[in-house]
Amino acid sequence: MLHNFERGRELERERCQLPADYYRKILLLRTRTGEAPQFVLISSMQYVAVLDQEEILFLDAQGPRFVELAWRDFHPGAQAQLNAPVGYTCIYYKVQARATMARLQGEFYKSLALQVGRHARRAAAANVISLRRRDET
Repeated sequence: MLHNFERGRELERERCQLPADYYRKILLLRTRTGEAPQFVLISSMQYVAVLDQEEILFLDAQGPRFVELAWRDFHPGAQAQLNAPVGYTCIYYKVQARATMARLQGEFYKSLALQVGRHARRAAAANVISLRRRDET
């Protein structure tokens, strides 16, 4: 299924930080669901997040499919520790996007956690083998 979204002119961009646990959940969802873009409904704000391999787009779920803001250029390799925040670039395409961003990180995390829970890892069949020392045979 093909989805098209329009971006307006870039109004502003800034460097931001994403908590490490937040970034891990994004990676976990991508891993569990494969290559296809994922849609995460942020019902408390009536927004939709579209996760693909390069960026996360945020759109008003009730309006036309115009991108309000995007998160991209994640830099997990720049972390000094595994629990350190991950840097990214936030790009604003709408005037109200900065106000949206003020609530977005917290609300998106809640919706993301629900989505990850829905795509719980499926247990694979396992075989247990006996390991004996050579002198025990």
